[in-house]
Amino acid sequence: MNRFICLVVACMFVATALYAENAKPFVVPELKEWTGRDGVFVPGERTRVVYGDDALGNVAAIFAEDYASMFGMAPEVLKGKPKAGDFFMTLVPDDSLGQEGYTIDIDRFVRISAGKSEGVYWATRTLLQIGEQTPDHRLPKGFVRDVPDYPVRGIMLDCGRKFIPMSYLRDLVKILSYYKMNVLHVHLNDNGFKQYFNNDWDKTYAAFRLECETFPGLTSRDGYYSKGEFVDFQTDAADRFVEIIPEIDAPAHTLAFSRYSPVLGSKEYGMDHLDLSESEVYSFMDSLFAEYLGGESPVFVGRRVHIGTDEYSNKDKAVVEQFRAFTDRYIRYVESFGKQACVWGALTHADGDTPVKADDVVMYAWYNGYADPDEMVRQGYKLVSIPDRYTYIVPLAGYYYDYLNTRYLYDKWTPAHVADAVFEERDSSVLGGMFAVWNDVVGNGISVKDIHHRVMPALQTIATKTWNAAPSLAFDEFDAERGGLSEAPGVNQSAKIGHEKGVVYEASELLPGTLSPYGEIGYGYTVTFDMEARTEALGTELFRSPYAVFYLSDPVSGMFGFARDGYLNTFGFRPYDNEKISVKITGDSVSTSLFVNGELVERMGVEKRYLNEGTEAKNDFIRTLVFPLEKAGDFKSRITDLKVYNYIVD
Repeated sequence: MNRFICLVVACMFVATALYAENAKPFVVPELKEWTGRDGVFVPGERTRVVYGDDALGNVAAIFAEDYASMFGMAPEVLKGKPKAGDFFMTLVPDDSLGQEGYTIDIDRFVRISAGKSEGVYWATRTLLQIGEQTPDHRLPKGFVRDVPDYPVRGIMLDCGRKFIPMSYLRDLVKILSYYKMNVLHVHLNDNGFKQYFNNDWDKTYAAFRLECETFPGLTSRDGYYSKGEFVDFQTDAADRFVEIIPEIDAPAHTLAFSRYSPVLGSKEYGMDHLDLSESEVYSFMDSLFAEYLGGESPVFVGRRVHIGTDEYSNKDKAVVEQFRAFTDRYIRYVESFGKQACVWGALTHADGDTPVKADDVVMYAWYNGYADPDEMVRQGYKLVSIPDRYTYIVPLAGYYYDYLNTRYLYDKWTPAHVADAVFEERDSSVLGGMFAVWNDVVGNGISVKDIHHRVMPALQTIATKTWNAAPSLAFDEFDAERGGLSEAPGVNQSAKIGHEKGVVYEASELLPGTLSPYGEIGYGYTVTFDMEARTEALGTELFRSPYAVFYLSDPVSGMFGFARDGYLNTFGFRPYDNEKISVKITGDSVSTSLFVNGELVERMGVEKRYLNEGTEAKNDFIRTLVFPLEKAGDFKSRITDLKVYNYIVD
């Protein structure tokens, strides 16, 4: 009898397991609502992407393109009615979904419904993330209802102090959209700090990153965006529902302007301040903004433009009133071109009598001492929560974060928390939240890859907390799972290769000019090879990628070394002619090391240096390398037994 009862219980357990509801799938940001069913949807060769509304044609095409990029299967795209095995997109009138919400019903076919195209697009990001987590890209049957808590979710990137190539900005847009973030704020002008340049304004780095015809010579020569490519960039981003907010920062952070025309700079407050008593300042700024906002096809395509207004002196009442008048003038000037103005919060710091327009103005709430959030809301501003205490990355500066405290942000922060000022969740005065990457310390060796390494964990965390302020997963589970997701369809800026530790590329003999299947390998790698050395010409490469070069003979000293982002780093080693050696190179997020015949030659870690001819204080300098693999150089030496590992081999 006992055996019979046990058998019945066991059968019931099996039956329950077989027909259990599917658990909520992991995606970033976490789904708001999930109702699981039994079974899975497995796409096949006959799977199509079908849309029911003309407005969804482009969304359907992008989804199919991304699906093919990620999974190697290109579904047919057509307008019509769905069949079993299809993805079907449709617009439905549902005010509760708002501009960006969506539902997904996964059953015999996958039905995506939303009130607007944005919602349908975000739903496709959910499906791609779920699909990439299994070899057959299956989807658990169930129902999703997902609506963001906040309409503004993004990142501010300082391209003024460090040039960020357009190729990276385009990839970043794809990454943002993959995680349902919808704003990339591009900071287009700025300067270094005078104290890092021997306290000499003439030597201090400054840059303006846009092609400029009104003021020839204003554009930085070490990196800029042409008008055409910036327009295309914004337009393509809009196709993925990411808004590009360009910023021309004034009246501080303007050394690039005063260097172009010294009469613009303030002798009293510093040449990185515009002289607000000088009439030429206003004709200059009017003309500059007009170049990018005017005409039938303006360079600034989107609906919002940021005018800066950050960190100007408040030494006396007169300059405070001038600053307030300047802020008001350019809010209204930008609005005259049909754009919404965004400003940095500064009006507590610059408290005065001159009125500044607040209605329909977006204020970035970054430091409550500069702009008290409660008071700014009382005055009528809409806030973007970007508190410096929690959301500022300044690589290797020693102040603010080098990497954001993602555990704290995930557990404690939401956009409603503007530092110590706490609003009700989803308060209409708070539009959303962002984080910032400021490249304050010019010349510290930081590469775009280093910036990206800091961006990814922050982006995934902020994406979660701006879409779903109260996720159910514990941080440790979230942190473990998020790293398994792709950056975006067709994007791998971190240069991860493989999921399991091992050799990911090898060659019994590496011949000159060899093309590898990989462009590069990211931090946490080992490269080993044997070498029968020959005397190599200066500049002889072992490998290169679009981002970096590893030299067997660097262009200056003929030593082993590498270059990226304009920096050349040289190891103190050069083999003798005909010498036979075994080489190992390792790289992580803080160092690059060279071993020869099992002995460490040099570990290039973070070190203290005087930067940019400065003598006042040393700063951290980093010498990292995402190792290039795309193409072997034209070397004379014999390179054998090449192995590339996706982990650091002791």
